Amino acid sequence: MSHPRFLKARWTNLLMLNYEVNPNILEPYLPAYTVLDLWQGKALVSMVGFLFEETSVLGIKWPFHVNFEEVNLRFYVRHFDGKEWRRGAVFVSEIVPKRIIAVIANNLYKEHYKALRMRHSVVHTSNDHTRFLYEWKLKGNWNKLGATVSNKSQPIKADSPEEFIFEHYWGYNSWGEAVTMEYEVEHISWETNEVTDPIFEADIASLYGVEFEPYLSVKPHSALFAKGSPISVRMGAKLFVDPALAK
Repeated sequence: MSHPRFLKARWTNLLMLNYEVNPNILEPYLPAYTVLDLWQGKALVSMVGFLFEETSVLGIKWPFHVNFEEVNLRFYVRHFDGKEWRRGAVFVSEIVPKRIIAVIANNLYKEHYKALRMRHSVVHTSNDHTRFLYEWKLKGNWNKLGATVSNKSQPIKADSPEEFIFEHYWGYNSWGEAVTMEYEVEHISWETNEVTDPIFEADIASLYGVEFEPYLSVKPHSALFAKGSPISVRMGAKLFVDPALAK
């Protein structure tokens, strides 16, 4: 049985710069009862920038907390629920401009949010492309995540890099060595757009730890974009035991 919907919103203008990392640096963040989900044998992390729009929590649109930016660093896992494998994401860090959002998410879901000043821009160019830029201010400096995106969309192809990155419909958070929070994210399959000229300039060590610096300081493995859609997040459930061992 599905859990009640906790959050509804539109996620739009999702830009993802994907980097290959040593899987060992992800082990401390790996929740119990999950394993790394690899792309062609590679452990990938994604720097993600997008917009929350028309956001409501438990059916309520809170004033000044309806439309805002988010930038996060995530990686990919699988969980076997006793019948099938569920593909999900784990968040190393999430940045939003609203402190109350960070407080609620950190306490309710044990997420890793921090509130920083943020801004974004969307600039239409003259050659059927659009430039997207997400920025957040840390220690007096503006950090940047951006790219130029084609205005032409296309469906996600089966077994493609786009499918691997975007088609994860579960979230997992560690609540301790033997407890994991699992929650479901619902949305339609997105169309994607070609991405060029990616940019990522940030204080990586302060935001994510020095162990990520060598991997996030180089050219990304891939860069992807989706226009997005309405989404909903269902209330989470705690996993206390590995279903594979409970039989």
